[in-house]
Amino acid sequence: MPYKYRVSAVSYLNTIPFLYGLQNNKINKYIYLSLDNPSDCADKLLNDEVDIGLIPSAVLPLVKEGEIISDYCIGATNRVRSVILYSNEPIDQINTILLDYQSRTSVNLVKILADKFWKIKVNWQPAFPGYEETPLNRSEAAVVIGDRSFMIVNNYSYIFDLSAEWFRFTGLPFVFAIWTSNKQIEPEFLTEFNEALKYGVNNIPHAVQYEPESKVMDKFGLLNYLTQNISYPLDELKREGLQRFLYELKNIKL
Repeated sequence: MPYKYRVSAVSYLNTIPFLYGLQNNKINKYIYLSLDNPSDCADKLLNDEVDIGLIPSAVLPLVKEGEIISDYCIGATNRVRSVILYSNEPIDQINTILLDYQSRTSVNLVKILADKFWKIKVNWQPAFPGYEETPLNRSEAAVVIGDRSFMIVNNYSYIFDLSAEWFRFTGLPFVFAIWTSNKQIEPEFLTEFNEALKYGVNNIPHAVQYEPESKVMDKFGLLNYLTQNISYPLDELKREGLQRFLYELKNIKL
């Protein structure tokens, strides 16, 4: 494998097992790895700045020659805890929702849920860096994803876990991010890449111990989050959930 592939991975805590696997496998010699927020990861793959990206699911149809290259993903079978709609009002009293600038998937997911499941009409507002630290007005809500969501969990009266809401709507797991390429990748590399990811997923306790202390949660909490909330195998049910999401995305006026 003489060629070094450019790889973009998401910089959130939920990627720790993947990073541990990649860093403890010979594949590490054959990649240039960057850590990015989900929207930047998507842009890099779309703009051919990387060859492989852990991209938001909503971006998959936009990737020219896009191909899912791994048996692993960032998914959840029910409650995920890190993709949240926060509010001080019940769902039927919300009239404005601020949309996280870091992820297209969660933004589209909340719009699908609002239209198809919650049956509410709201004003959609783009959010900007630091918005999660600004208190919401009455009847406002905000989508917050990733590590930042843990830091404000006690600030609001209503917490709607978007993955759990999706499960209530469809009975299916949700896939937030998938390893995708924008070109043909050497089969030998793909085999080793998947083995590296598998090693990380199968050794989450070691990956957690290997990590420095997090400001977001202690290691016990991190281990619980990675093993109880995040689900990594891209199995048949998750593929079905992904296809259902892409179908809803295609057939809704957002």
